[in-house]
Amino acid sequence: MKSFRTIRLGALAAAMALALPAVQATTAPAPHVVKVNLSNLDANKSYDRFIVTYRDGSTERSNHAAALQNISAAAAKVNLNGTSALNRSTLKPLTVSYKRKLAVGSDLVKTSRKLSQSEAATLMRQIAADPAVAHVEVDVMMHAVRDIKAPATMKPTELLTGAPNDPYYAKYQWHLGNAAGGSNAQKAWAKSDGAGVVVAVLDTGITQHSDLDESLADAGYDFINDHFVSGRDVDGRVAGGWDIGDWTTTDPWLSECTDASNPPENSSWHGTHVSGTISELTNNGVGMAGVAHAARVLPVRVLGHCGGYNSDIADAIVWASGGHVDGVPDNPNPAQVISMSLGGSGKCTVDDVTGAAIAGAIGRGVTVVVAAGNSNADVGNFSPASCPGVITVASNGITGKRAFYSNYGSGVTLSAPGGGIYKNDASSGQQANPEGFVWSTINDGTTVPTTEDYGGMAGTSQATPHVAGVVALILSAEAAADRPISTPAEIKTILTSTSRPFPVAEDQPIGTGILDAAAAVDSALGIEPPPETAITLGNGSVLAQQTGGAGATTVYALDVPAGARNLNLRTFGGTGDVTVYVKAGSAPAADGSDADFTSARPGNTETVTIATPKATTYYIRVVGVQAYANLSVLGLYR
Repeated sequence: MKSFRTIRLGALAAAMALALPAVQATTAPAPHVVKVNLSNLDANKSYDRFIVTYRDGSTERSNHAAALQNISAAAAKVNLNGTSALNRSTLKPLTVSYKRKLAVGSDLVKTSRKLSQSEAATLMRQIAADPAVAHVEVDVMMHAVRDIKAPATMKPTELLTGAPNDPYYAKYQWHLGNAAGGSNAQKAWAKSDGAGVVVAVLDTGITQHSDLDESLADAGYDFINDHFVSGRDVDGRVAGGWDIGDWTTTDPWLSECTDASNPPENSSWHGTHVSGTISELTNNGVGMAGVAHAARVLPVRVLGHCGGYNSDIADAIVWASGGHVDGVPDNPNPAQVISMSLGGSGKCTVDDVTGAAIAGAIGRGVTVVVAAGNSNADVGNFSPASCPGVITVASNGITGKRAFYSNYGSGVTLSAPGGGIYKNDASSGQQANPEGFVWSTINDGTTVPTTEDYGGMAGTSQATPHVAGVVALILSAEAAADRPISTPAEIKTILTSTSRPFPVAEDQPIGTGILDAAAAVDSALGIEPPPETAITLGNGSVLAQQTGGAGATTVYALDVPAGARNLNLRTFGGTGDVTVYVKAGSAPAADGSDADFTSARPGNTETVTIATPKATTYYIRVVGVQAYANLSVLGLYR
């Protein structure tokens, strides 16, 4: 099995709001505020594609010829038809051509030459000066941003038993089990497998793989319109969600799309990996397992060579969710879930084409799950992660600790396993094998698809399909039980209310907790969660031989009578590293946030001493900072 280096796909940002001077119509009771998205303009780049949204009821909204005439007039007014602001040299007159109408009603146009940052901003502001214009944004190419690959030395080589019987499951797919940072999907499979649910994966497409259900691959669609990005000979969209490669190691992509920040890369097969995490065939004695293995993936190709345009992604969101897109046959298999492991800088609002497309999908009852991003920054500055209504997913490692690369902030909904890369989910050091990565289906081809394979990747791109798969489990379970089908808002509530508390104190906010598939399905079915069980300690008795993995947590309880003195709660001996949280009357939270006392020394020797304890039950939570073994736990009072 080949190990593989994935990408987190950096995207076009959708939406910043820059208010221009208000235009007051004589009959209007309030000024119309035009929004211009300048957040993606970079001094080191140039631009020739722009998206203009005209107000409902305007002539330009329904007449693209009128729209093109007005945009061309705007270019003339700002004198972009003559000389370059960069070098003052005479250029050919700037012309504007019409490309197409987007499904959300916006118009995509292209200038005859690429404009500098200042020229593009000037043109966009001038276009927005038209009172008929509601919004202007640049159609920026999405660029590949690296996630971390599993080294070539990491390969499944053992046939191990486990549940299910997929040979690589027990050894490699910690992220589907009950590890501290796992998704607990295995426990959910007794109640749901995702049958009857379609999950649209907007990504690079899918490759042929014997461990994937390809029944909807031909029914998917390639929404990449530009032939340079798609790799086809001519412009245009085509039927089928197949991944034909996205490499940048040869021209024309090598010279056009690569630089020091974006070095040449082989084809990523990113969509194949994401699709496998969602619904890889399970208990078939082959390879690995998927979260919702009876759900069907609808592959929608929106990312190709050098990335993809958000104008294509917006149309794909509309189509995948059952909306109409001109020039494309309506989708006969509308999705109930959309998974997007892509993103980029910029704030997203519903006024942007991406935000509008997502709002439309949610209005059709489709849950939209997106990656928080891998920039170790506030998610509020990234799109589509900040779009209203989406479920935004951060990444954690096997211990439950935030992956060092994962975006964070109040806009994150919850966290899910995406891989921590290094031992004990550190930010550097020795790479972990295999628990540093998420494992799924890939392909061995460096350019076009060749041999099917399995590989490890790490990133919020990998955390996202875990959540999308659990949404499929929820919807399938509700349908099978003849229960009302949850709305996207209700799905978000189920996920957040059942997420497991973080087993460690996170350094940044990454949502309500860690995805718990079993708890989410139980909640959707109306099953109450069992109370957490504590192991009883006797006064002065030592519980020896306690073991646990990194991030594992166990609760102990000691009844302390009235008049007791010098309560001493200790752990000692064995190997590894633990932290102890203590609380009177109830078990402390898994991250110790509500604990009365904490002991967090290096190693296994932890002590909490209380001179005059209360007459109550004291709860001691032991959390594995690292895997530990042969630990002793003692509670003693006099």
